[in-house]
Amino acid sequence: MSGHSKWSTIKRKKGALDAKRAKIFTKIIKEITVATKEGGGSDPDTNPRLRLAIQNAKGANMPKDTIARAVKKGSGADAANYVEVTYEGYAPHGVAVFVECMTDNLNRTVANVRAVFSKYGGDLGKNGSLEFIFARKGMFVIPITEGMDEDDLTMEFIDGGAEEVEFDEGFITISCAMEDFGNMQKKLEELKLETETAELQRIPNNLKALDDEGLLSAMKLIDMLEDDDDVQNVYHNLDIQDSQVELV
Repeated sequence: MSGHSKWSTIKRKKGALDAKRAKIFTKIIKEITVATKEGGGSDPDTNPRLRLAIQNAKGANMPKDTIARAVKKGSGADAANYVEVTYEGYAPHGVAVFVECMTDNLNRTVANVRAVFSKYGGDLGKNGSLEFIFARKGMFVIPITEGMDEDDLTMEFIDGGAEEVEFDEGFITISCAMEDFGNMQKKLEELKLETETAELQRIPNNLKALDDEGLLSAMKLIDMLEDDDDVQNVYHNLDIQDSQVELV
């Protein structure tokens, strides 16, 4: 299993645990609201960003009325003015951490992010310092259903721009170049395949393995960042071993 696939699989497992918390809904609602306001209106057929946000909301089992309220909120004149901002740094033991935020108060957000790095033994760096570690790629996770032909689907995915396809533990994980994200979305729509998640992610080019103690130390910082309401996504280059999955 390659590093990219393993990373996405671990992230999916952790995401499944995170989905049990109401906080994940807060982040999805914020994305829907911003997508509606800035992506071109409340019609997902003409607003690709909103269509993607709704798709991910359904993958997280968000109720339809909650999705509708978020869209309505984004359509209103009083919708919050969110700014998207990123931060880069290192957790303990040299683990690279890339943080994506969406905020209506930049001063609050940078103060909170800086405080987490400082309190938990990390080091907040300058933007661009991790460009050599992370690559922006499209990642799609699709539940495997009965009757799927692995070989035929793999060829279809490659035709849509897939760089890597993995069938594992009841899911298909597809990665593609950032510029092929839209083409892959169209291919999946043509195949009438529903995704659990479809998003641009920051995939590490190299991974860092730690012992259990080091892993827990780095994950403490990462978990505290993920718990911040202004933080949408946290990416890292930890190589979490199968025997360590339960620790995170």
